[in-house]
Amino acid sequence: MSNSHEREVDELSGTETTGHVWDGIKELNTPLPRWWLWTFYGTIIWAIGYVIAYPAIPLISGATSGVLGYSSRGALDDKLELAKEAQAVFVDQIASMSVDDIVANDELARFARAGGASVFKVYCTQCHGSGAQGGNGYPNLNDDEWIWGGSVDQIYTTIAHGARYDADPDTHINEMPVFGDDYLSPEEIESVSKYVASLSGVEGGAATEEGKTLFEDNCVACHGEGGAGEPDLGAPALNNAIWLYGGTLADIEAQVTRPRHGEMPAWSLKLDDATVKELAVYVHSLGGGQ
Repeated sequence: MSNSHEREVDELSGTETTGHVWDGIKELNTPLPRWWLWTFYGTIIWAIGYVIAYPAIPLISGATSGVLGYSSRGALDDKLELAKEAQAVFVDQIASMSVDDIVANDELARFARAGGASVFKVYCTQCHGSGAQGGNGYPNLNDDEWIWGGSVDQIYTTIAHGARYDADPDTHINEMPVFGDDYLSPEEIESVSKYVASLSGVEGGAATEEGKTLFEDNCVACHGEGGAGEPDLGAPALNNAIWLYGGTLADIEAQVTRPRHGEMPAWSLKLDDATVKELAVYVHSLGGGQ
């Protein structure tokens, strides 16, 4: 590399050189356009002004507030506060009314459904699915089969107090006996399971006299005549194609032998009463509410 104090004009471009040469290549003296330089200087001035005017420089426990005291987060908080104030009238009414009265009021029902839909996405989809379609061990909330009853008031009670949730003394409680612990013989379990399967046309079902007798002696008290179910006892219907833990003959035998018992949280311990009511109204509106 060489540096020359002499200036010369490049023959090909007609541009003066800087005098710097690298490996025989001469550097042309082509300054940046003046408009570009002024734009660049302007951005620097703008950045300095922004740092002074708005929150910008991070500190240990926050950031500089800026002379204008504005922040987008603060503006959002203000808007949310205004929205809460606008909603307060509806929320207060919902908190003071029964769910039946809320459903009967079109304006409040619309508000409750909208709020309940948002809350459902946060707290309920993990078990019941984003479309409330449920899954193995988790009830579908779109159909009209309800273990604890499908009226809006019954749904409210279930959401508020849950099922088999020890922390809530008012929670729904039911326990299906473990018939496999020497209560019934394997042959009797097979016979009553086939009878239960026959009530809804499950493949392998058989309505034998022995199975019917075993069903009447051990199952009718909770599940009702013909397996119609009893919501007051939390006993599901057995005479349709809706099964919480699978609807094959093997699934039925497994549930009779050693039943599974799901647990649902009591949401009244986490959510306020107005929110629980909104959830109940929303779930009831999904199409399966009685």
